[in-house]
Amino acid sequence: MSPLRKSTPAIDQVTPSASLPGAEVAILGKNLGPHHYALPTLRVNGIQAHISICRADRIVFRIPDDAETGMIEVRGSGDSSNHIPLRIARQLSDGLHPVTSPVVSRSGMIFATISGPRGKQTPVSIVRISPDGLGTPFVSGILNPTGLAFNPDGELFVSSRAEGTVYRIDAGGEATVYAEGMGVATGIAFDPDGNLFVGDRSGTIFKIAPGHSDRARHIFVYATLEPSVAAYHLAAGPDGTLYVTAPSLTSNDAVWAIDRDGAVTACFRGLGRPQGIALDADANLYVTASLHGQRGLVRIHPREPNAPAELVVSGNNLVGVAFSPLGTTILATHHAVYEVELDVPGLPPTD
Repeated sequence: MSPLRKSTPAIDQVTPSASLPGAEVAILGKNLGPHHYALPTLRVNGIQAHISICRADRIVFRIPDDAETGMIEVRGSGDSSNHIPLRIARQLSDGLHPVTSPVVSRSGMIFATISGPRGKQTPVSIVRISPDGLGTPFVSGILNPTGLAFNPDGELFVSSRAEGTVYRIDAGGEATVYAEGMGVATGIAFDPDGNLFVGDRSGTIFKIAPGHSDRARHIFVYATLEPSVAAYHLAAGPDGTLYVTAPSLTSNDAVWAIDRDGAVTACFRGLGRPQGIALDADANLYVTASLHGQRGLVRIHPREPNAPAELVVSGNNLVGVAFSPLGTTILATHHAVYEVELDVPGLPPTD
């Protein structure tokens, strides 16, 4: 094989290596362009993409709305680059209104909310989405459903931020009150012992011990944080550590870690508007947020304080993330739910 000409474009890396349609991704390499003052042509799985920044060693481009997972190629001055793969999320369902992370059952069924404006009742509160993207109404009658979580027994729970109430949902989609008086109840999460944590975005994390009756449940203030302009988002680690995001108006927000004694520390700082949060099987954190000005899914290593955070999926308007036991990563925007292959196993489902 003859050697490449010096002007032949060469792709070394795509960053991040996964994206939602419509988001921006960068490629790094050599001789990428421009060539004789003309922009190169960049294709994603055969579909031409719009280039927003072009330098010899870097191109930033927008993922076409109809693109699918495939290869990236750069063409310029009559030469074609090598091909490099890019994973693109597939939309499963739209017409929704999640305001935080969806949840996924052991069978791979996805549950997401249609939250609606504050104080406005929507016809359907929670939608159930099959792995092939078929969405069906599951729960109705809950005002502004917000946070979702499974307990260790596999029961589904949802918070109502308008009512300050947490509901338990049975297998038929019927809701019963589990706890009341939670303020502006947003994010919820269960730890491995079955304790329920509820984030009141005005500044309180409540802890509710498990119990089969109202009298058996003990509710107390577990920790306090600064109020959030939007919501608290919660996830519990296998060691009982509770992780919380609370978006503010700054670009230097933290992910908070709360230990079993209720002590609060910042395990990472430097995110813009962090929202939905989940843990993988190695207890790494995945947060929908902005990192260095780019919105998407950010991976954080809480057990390695010196390890840098990294953007693993580029995506606009992301609000939530969950890992499916079927091996995919589920992402939620303000209007839709997507899946993408990241080869990242989540924590084993509790149901």
